[in-house]
Amino acid sequence: MKQSILLFSILAIIFSCNSIKKQTNPDSEEWIFLFNGKDLRGWDIKISGHKLNDNYKETFIVQDSMIRVNYDNYETFDDKFGHMYYETPFSYYKLSFDYRFVGEQTPGGAHWNVRNSGVMLHSQSAASIEIGQTFPVSVELQLLGGLNNGVRQTANVCTPGTAVVFKDTINFEHCIRSNSKTFNGDQWVHVDATVMGGEYMEFMVNGTSVLRFEKPQINGGFTFEREQGKDWDEHKIIRDKDSWIAKKGTILTEGYIALQAESSPIDFKNIKLLDLCGCMDPKAKNYKTYYVKEKPERCEY
Repeated sequence: MKQSILLFSILAIIFSCNSIKKQTNPDSEEWIFLFNGKDLRGWDIKISGHKLNDNYKETFIVQDSMIRVNYDNYETFDDKFGHMYYETPFSYYKLSFDYRFVGEQTPGGAHWNVRNSGVMLHSQSAASIEIGQTFPVSVELQLLGGLNNGVRQTANVCTPGTAVVFKDTINFEHCIRSNSKTFNGDQWVHVDATVMGGEYMEFMVNGTSVLRFEKPQINGGFTFEREQGKDWDEHKIIRDKDSWIAKKGTILTEGYIALQAESSPIDFKNIKLLDLCGCMDPKAKNYKTYYVKEKPERCEY
């Protein structure tokens, strides 16, 4: 009887110890891969003039562990501006990816769209995009390829329906240039973006900081401050005019990430994200030293 009790006690101790989850290394970074390298699971597609998740003419495809924006099935671009949105919104995070432009622009694309694409940050959701809307209200990390005829920076910021504070002044220009190098040809370029909620964003190219700005905010849904009356009809940004005007000046603290299709073929790979929101209690099992925004509801003890 005593031996049975002793054996039971030992087993109880063993099982109770195994049930206790050890704390992970608080300094180890837990990056999330937004693209699994196999399919477009976790992403929503919205192309202007088409319903949600209608991947018109297979604009977005997966090939050789890359997301490819391709126009092989197009005869002409016909203003089919498209975006593919990751399913989860984020607030404070680091985003990392590689991109390259390939081939020639699709016939019918605008001259300013040659080797021009981007990644939208703090974007409205795919589900909220109207049927004919060409761009989401968002902050665009603009990607430009060199044209072998001079300087053409990449990792600029453009502001469809938004504005940012740059050098301590609110800037209503549609695009602000970075100080990056020019990348001609079909070479891969590595980009990192640090997004700190509504505080600031910083873009890096191949490990070098090229642009930083603050207080991303809604600008009434207008692309250009000086052309407010034209945007609704000509630029087709949004139709819900009164709602967006009422939100003008509202700081954007979170939103969706979207890859852009803008008439020039482009490839993306190694798309990953480090969430900077989480449990900041050192006593918790999932505490991380790199978190900057507290989410106590995520703590595990």
